[in-house]
Order: sequence, then structure tokens, then C-alpha cells
Amino acid sequence: MHFDRSSFNSSGSSAASSASGGENMNAELKPITPQLVKALQETREKQATQDISSLISKPSSYKIDAGDVLSVVVWDHPELSNSATVPVGGYGGQGADASTSAATAPPAGFMVDHDGTIQFPYAGSIKVAGMSQDQASQVLGQKLSKYLRNPKVTLRVQSYRSKRVYVDGEVKTPGLQAINDIPMTLVEAINRAGGVLPTGDQSQVVVNRSGVNYQINLPQLVQRGVNPASIMLKDGDVVRVRSRDESKVFVSGEVVSPRALPMHNGRLTLNEALGESGGVNPLSGDGSQIYVIRRDGGNQVVYQLDGSKAGAIAMAENFELSPKDVVFVAATPLANWHRSISLILPSALSGAVGAVTPATQR
Repeated sequence: MHFDRSSFNSSGSSAASSASGGENMNAELKPITPQLVKALQETREKQATQDISSLISKPSSYKIDAGDVLSVVVWDHPELSNSATVPVGGYGGQGADASTSAATAPPAGFMVDHDGTIQFPYAGSIKVAGMSQDQASQVLGQKLSKYLRNPKVTLRVQSYRSKRVYVDGEVKTPGLQAINDIPMTLVEAINRAGGVLPTGDQSQVVVNRSGVNYQINLPQLVQRGVNPASIMLKDGDVVRVRSRDESKVFVSGEVVSPRALPMHNGRLTLNEALGESGGVNPLSGDGSQIYVIRRDGGNQVVYQLDGSKAGAIAMAENFELSPKDVVFVAATPLANWHRSISLILPSALSGAVGAVTPATQR
């Protein structure tokens, strides 16, 4: 690879023509200065601040809905308990048929129908959808009071099957998570899925609700004093933890070990990228020509760092990279000249070196 600074005009911009479609792609050269670093940080903070107020709410009691199975106990009246809904001895007789039938049988209890009602002896049809467990207990007790004296009813959700969220991506056990009486926060959902894997990026957590994606940066929320546990999930939400491999930075050119580097929870500075690549090659690298190529919409923006100036290391430490950035270190003029001569006359340099080498050193 070779980076030609002469392609930029005095204003710091250039236009390159695409070989396939003939379209022009504008590129702009900007020197990295303390003022530029500060401006980029302010822009990054504005872009990272997405309105997630619709996701933040206070925990509320669980609301019964269609599909839930309720456990109802009427004190001093065992004939009205859950056992009355299951025939004695199971559903299929004895032996293998009995075990098969028991495995396929619905759970013992009162299932909430699709219209949000249950059928209870003496009380008849009761609409419990949208009620809490205590509210449903009171309604059922009022219905039974016509036939029983001071009925005491204990109603609980035995099987939570009406509300679910889906956790996907870089978690240990992705899949469906049922919403129960424990408030389903974002942290709770991720913990139930086994937590974020080492390959997961905690700064790239996406919550999809009703077709809208909310980008959530967990470390950034903590820094701002926002508790991630205040983000409440609802039925149908999809949580996806993206991989760190989706946010890589590519370091090439005259460095000791060119490589692709994953970002650390959404953050990687230019200084860190150069350090993890072994730094500028001392034999062929030009420290005054360190470039960061970034795609900004339809244009390419090229940032240049002059490492020979005072304060360059501080600027490189504060210059944050973005996913898919390319860090390129140009070669020195002498290295370019040596390579050009080696391509034109492959054996000339080795012959010249051999001619000037003393015989005692051969």
C-alpha cells in the first residue's frame, strides 16, 4: 500500500474516480490538532446520546394475560383446588400410556383463555387478563361469596406463558426468556441468558421494540449515572448483544505487525491501535505521516497525525477511532526509493552491496 499526499490539493480535499462506475469519491485531509480532537469528542457524545426514555420505567406487579396457568386454592374447600381440574390417576390409565399422557397433559391449574378469562366452579367465567394476582384473588373471592361464607382465596401464577422476550447474540444461552413476577430489566434478561460472552461488545446492545432499534452503551450509561436495571423490557422485545468482531479497526502500512483490532467496549484510541500493532516500524516507517481513513457518509475523511511534533502522543491518546477505520503509516522516502530500485533492478542492490563489502567480512 502507498499513500500519495500529492493527490490532495491545497484545500485538503481530492476527488478520486471509481474505475467501475466513474463516480467521484471525495476525500478530505484534516490534520489532527487539539481543537479537532475536542470537536470530534463533542460530536461523538451527541451521536451516542439516543433518547431511551421510553425504555426506562419503574417496576410494576405482573399482569395476568392469556396463556398463563393459575394456581387457585380456596381454604377449607379442597374440592375447589387445582386437583379438581386433573383426574385422579392421571390422564391415560397406567403403564407407558400413563407416562406418555402425563408428559403431554397440560399443567394442573386454571389456564387463562385467549379472551383472558378462566372458568372456575361456582364463579363461572371470570376475566382476569390485565389484573395482578391480588386483584384476581379479590374478584374471585367476591364471586364465591355468593355461595361460600367468607371465602379465603389464594391465587398465584403457576406457569408464566403469556409474555416473553428474546435474547440473541453474544450471550451464553440465547433464546426466549419468560417474563415472570421478577421485573424483566435489561440486566435481568442478559443475566438469565448466561451473561455476555468475552466476544460480546457491551457498548453495542440493541433493544428492538415495535420495529424501532435502541442502541444502548452499557458502560456509558454507568458513567452517566444511569442504572441499566431501570430499562424495563416488555413482551415481544428483542435484545441483541453484538460481537466485537463487528467493530474492528484495521492497522496497516509501516507498523511492526499490521492487524485487525477489535474495539474494547466501543472504545479504541489511535495510540492504543498503534501500540497493539507494535508501533511505527523504526526501519521504514515515517512517524510524521500517520493517517486515519474514515468513511463519513458518501465521502472519505483522512486525518493526519504528525508524530514528530510535541504533544502528538497526547493527541493520539485522545483521538478515538470508529468501527471500520483504517490506520495507515506511510513509509519514509528512503524506504520507497529502496523498494523502487529493488523492483527495477532486483540484483543491482545486492551486487552493489557485495562489491563494497570487504573480503574479510564475506
